[in-house]
Amino acid sequence: MRVLDAIETVDPTSGKALERIAYATPAEIDERLDRATRTQRAWSEAPIAVRAATLRKIGERLRERRDRLAATATREMGKPIVQARAEVEKCANGCQYFAEHGPALLADEPAMTNATRSYVAFRPLGPLLAIMPWNFPYWQIFRAGAPALLAGNVLLLKHAERTTRCALEVAEVFEGTFEGGSPLEVLLITNEEADRRIADPRVAAVTLTGSERAGVAVASAAGSALKKCVLELGGSDAFIVLADVEMEAAVATAVTARFQNNGQSCIAAKRFIVEAAVYDEFLERFTTAVKALRMGDPMEDSTQLGPCAREDLRETLHRQVEATLAGGARLRCGGRFADRVGYFYEPTIVAEVLPRMPMFDEEVFGPAAAVIRARDADDAVALANASKFGLGCNIWTSDVERAQVLAARVQAGNVWINGMVASDPRLPFGGVKASGFGRELSHFGIHEFANAQSVWIGPARS
Repeated sequence: MRVLDAIETVDPTSGKALERIAYATPAEIDERLDRATRTQRAWSEAPIAVRAATLRKIGERLRERRDRLAATATREMGKPIVQARAEVEKCANGCQYFAEHGPALLADEPAMTNATRSYVAFRPLGPLLAIMPWNFPYWQIFRAGAPALLAGNVLLLKHAERTTRCALEVAEVFEGTFEGGSPLEVLLITNEEADRRIADPRVAAVTLTGSERAGVAVASAAGSALKKCVLELGGSDAFIVLADVEMEAAVATAVTARFQNNGQSCIAAKRFIVEAAVYDEFLERFTTAVKALRMGDPMEDSTQLGPCAREDLRETLHRQVEATLAGGARLRCGGRFADRVGYFYEPTIVAEVLPRMPMFDEEVFGPAAAVIRARDADDAVALANASKFGLGCNIWTSDVERAQVLAARVQAGNVWINGMVASDPRLPFGGVKASGFGRELSHFGIHEFANAQSVWIGPARS
């Protein structure tokens, strides 16, 4: 159990404390859960057009407050400010998408049976406990939350402690958007308390974006309480480069795919698996481009790489790099703490990485890339699959038909051909294996937290 009575946030750029925010007392937690239960009834009974209009209004408010929200995220977790603004804009776009398309996705589906009429209706489950991480402090909320909200569920947000102010500012965005109460309540509780609250009868279901360890804990608690859960966990995405690739585009995308958000993304490309014929060329170009990245104050628009979000994350990253080099891999650049205040780590490339090295087997959460040599395309796919994770995969080649054949063999929830894996409201998002289960976004995501209720109207027809 924690002995701290407050959440302490820290600016990773300076290492200095930002603020202390008190945890909720048991009485305050109960008050918020009771309030969410009351709002749930009003929210679920509101016409879907009203819920869509509310979501649209929330999107408009996000845009109005974009700069303020972006600055808060950058202060709390070090995201470069340009990327933080883009994240807020993506949240607004997600709200707009589900406000526009969600009602059709939730429409009753007629079924031909022996009844006079039969159909499937999609009913909300109830208050959804959303346990969210710090790395995309806004998009993670709306990626899981926007479709669930439109489906008629209210949100109970337990955010990462590091981004507590982000959570509170999102709550302000929701205030006054719906007459029946805010469809989002923030719970200022510990992870241990969140696990316990899964069993609370006022919680209908749970969604988690986080680590494999957190996923095991949440899935166990949800299973014990017989409650639906969706888990979006870690990843060690492969970025496959085949010999017939258009090299300039592949390298430019590889840099962004690995180093955006300071390398701290579950769907970041982490293992660059390159066919032997173009391995040396890719490695040389990739190294040159990575060395040119501008590290600096993430509040400045020109900065491309900010700090790791926490000191312990930087230390873990360095351990992984050092252990991989000790196993025989080669350092091409970086590989050390940056010589500046804050939790900065130099952009790093490690070549000749092999299975059973930490940078191959583990999730690497920070600005370090593993480059792996493959004999041919078949070997590249085998190496991509030689991971306990299965979130995303990139395939780069001039032969798109061949890439589609290879994609069918990849064990991942998302495969992007000649592009960078990303989450898009129009496509389902999620993983397999240790990357979790369930889907967010698209019609798959909007149905995850809906009761597919069969309605049969008699009498039966002969």
